[in-house]
Amino acid sequence: MSGLYLSRLTLSHFRSHKRAVIDCDARPVSIFGPNGAGKTNILEAVSLLSPGRGLRRSSASDMTRRPEALGWKITAHLHSLGQIHEVEIWSEAGAARQVRIDGKATAQTGLGRIARVLWLIPSMDRLWIEGAEGRRRFLDRMTLSFLPDHADQSLAYEKAMRERNRLLKDMVREPSWYVALEQQMAEAGSAIHANRVAALQAITEAQAQAETAFPTATLDLICDMPTTAEGLRQALADNRMRDLSAGRTLIGPHRADLEGIYAAKDVPARDCSTGEQKALLVSLILANARALAADFGAPPLLLLDEVAAHLDANRRAALYDELCALGAQAWMTGTGEELFETLGPRAQRLEVTEALGLSTARMLP
Repeated sequence: MSGLYLSRLTLSHFRSHKRAVIDCDARPVSIFGPNGAGKTNILEAVSLLSPGRGLRRSSASDMTRRPEALGWKITAHLHSLGQIHEVEIWSEAGAARQVRIDGKATAQTGLGRIARVLWLIPSMDRLWIEGAEGRRRFLDRMTLSFLPDHADQSLAYEKAMRERNRLLKDMVREPSWYVALEQQMAEAGSAIHANRVAALQAITEAQAQAETAFPTATLDLICDMPTTAEGLRQALADNRMRDLSAGRTLIGPHRADLEGIYAAKDVPARDCSTGEQKALLVSLILANARALAADFGAPPLLLLDEVAAHLDANRRAALYDELCALGAQAWMTGTGEELFETLGPRAQRLEVTEALGLSTARMLP
């Protein structure tokens, strides 16, 4: 079967799981069990199959099982567009994460060439009412799902900006110290902006072309900066005196924000009810997945932690119908098996329990 899905996931000393082997097929996976049993840990392991720090944004040392702290390893059999890849991700004694694909060591960006992973987790429920940093991160995750090289541009920009900010804090006024750094920031920054605009366009088109039970969100990138590399380079040069006073860079894509509007009501997402905000997030994740199915050639792996929260029974059933129609292997968690009842045989059931600090994952027939 073509598409994108896992047929085996093995965890060793990862979080609460001393050892877990999960064999599955391409259908959605409903994961249920009590709070604290280790359900989200499984989703976090899958999230590491994409570039970045995973859905919890944790360090490698934080992921190791305690008290042993031996390090950890994740192995996955990943089916991607008709090929099967063996992916190994591990950390030894808290060291930086390492990746091997089909026996060959690779950078994290190599994961983005064979897999796409999206997630929706409870901490994102406050996306519209908290600071701009979280919305930028959300936007960049969407952008990265289409353009894996977006990570390289972001790293290049952040590195050059850190150096420029250090000069600003040290009150260095000599222009020659800034020229090369501002050129690097301008080139990477304009690419970051262009990537974000392209991702938002893809999401907008995916929402417009689908009939869905979830509300459409109108998205707008708020970014007061020149969009060309030359324009941004000049703006950075012109802004040096103001930036010296502030001790940091005040213009660039790191200052952008994402605005969301509940389209049917023309109401800002931040002013919507908790349930409406959740529905908007679900809508965006589904739109992202539909756009990726066309762009990548297969729908992404979807990680939906406590997905039933703030969704009534009808919307929950509608979500399951849309996931199955999309053909995505969605890994979903909830405290009770009954939350996934309407999926029936369309999904696999994975029960996670915990005793004496040890998590156990068991696939039910």
